[in-house]
Amino acid sequence: MSAHPLEVTSELERALPLIDPVARATLMRARDGYLDLLPDEGIESTGRTQDLMLSRVVPAIYERWWRPALGRMAKGVLGPGMRDEHRIARLLLGLSPGDGVLDVACGTGNFTREFARSVGPGGLVVGIDVSRTMLARAVADTRSAGLGNAAYVRGDAQELPFRDASFDAVCCFAALHLFADPMRALDRMAAVLTPGGRIALFTSIRARSAPIRTLDGALSAQSGMRMFERGEVLDALEERGFSGLEQRTAGFTQFVGGRLTGR
Repeated sequence: MSAHPLEVTSELERALPLIDPVARATLMRARDGYLDLLPDEGIESTGRTQDLMLSRVVPAIYERWWRPALGRMAKGVLGPGMRDEHRIARLLLGLSPGDGVLDVACGTGNFTREFARSVGPGGLVVGIDVSRTMLARAVADTRSAGLGNAAYVRGDAQELPFRDASFDAVCCFAALHLFADPMRALDRMAAVLTPGGRIALFTSIRARSAPIRTLDGALSAQSGMRMFERGEVLDALEERGFSGLEQRTAGFTQFVGGRLTGR
């Protein structure tokens, strides 16, 4: 495994000006095609689900088996599939050629690559994740796809290491409920957006009925995943200056989008 501050590709060179100067000065190095801004030990895991994401096994099966299977269980048999999720994300973000996009908790880069195709060569998509194994797979698959406008960073999604007002759009799918402090993560997502920038979230939502709420509460405690109340994410976005909010629910999940219009 290589690690050297000067071993950067053209897409990483494009991403460098977006990174906060403090983060650049402390622990930045290039590693396996991505910028690494975390110590070797990373950050503390929030539970079993995140432990699996950091393993070597899950990245190998993530896009083909793991993510679709878990998504189907959470969204229900009539919920949107992975292709639909990509479409929903693009619609919520309203991407245009030349846009800058941040994909928070990007995993193996399946959404990152979709966004890179949408914004074209003049745009730039940056995927950030805490898992080395996920990012190594993301870099390899992005290169195989021939996309030169997607860069990857290993960093903490709760303390996004980017300059304020750096991106036109921010996406965080299937991850907000895994963060130790999701509201802090939303603070930083709002901060790195330009005025008028859009956000797209796919995360958990609690059931309405009392028996099922007992069940989803137990599952949350076992897995380390947080179950958001039905208006909790919408209220949090409104408090951070987002308007035109949209919410679509499916099973134990919700898709939420909005535009940043004020601070």
